[in-house]
Amino acid sequence: MAEEKKQITTANAPAPAGPYSQAIAAGGFVFVAGQRPQDPATGEIGETIQEQTRQVIKNLEAVLTAAGSSLDRVVRSTVYLSDIKNFAPMNEVYKEMMPQPFPARTTLGAQLRNILVEIDVIALLE
Repeated sequence: MAEEKKQITTANAPAPAGPYSQAIAAGGFVFVAGQRPQDPATGEIGETIQEQTRQVIKNLEAVLTAAGSSLDRVVRSTVYLSDIKNFAPMNEVYKEMMPQPFPARTTLGAQLRNILVEIDVIALLE
């Protein structure tokens, strides 16, 4: 019998802005949807790439915690930047907040709606 997938939700990260889950746990992994840099308590979005990256990683951590995982269990991340010129300052915050060994990562330029950065991750459960 195939393992079931489980929806993960938490009020400690922004609610989905469309028909998707904050995360899905399946097969020993948790797949976290791209998190935007919105503070779930205030709705505020920081102005700088550093503020936004920090909030995105806090939101990822909240979803991972709700799933029973954590930032140090992340094996893969994808970073989406509205402007690739923001790579260096984003990378400094990422390096500061993500535990080593760092996950495998891809960074892409993307069209994002009124935000500078979005990050999704895959992490191990338990």
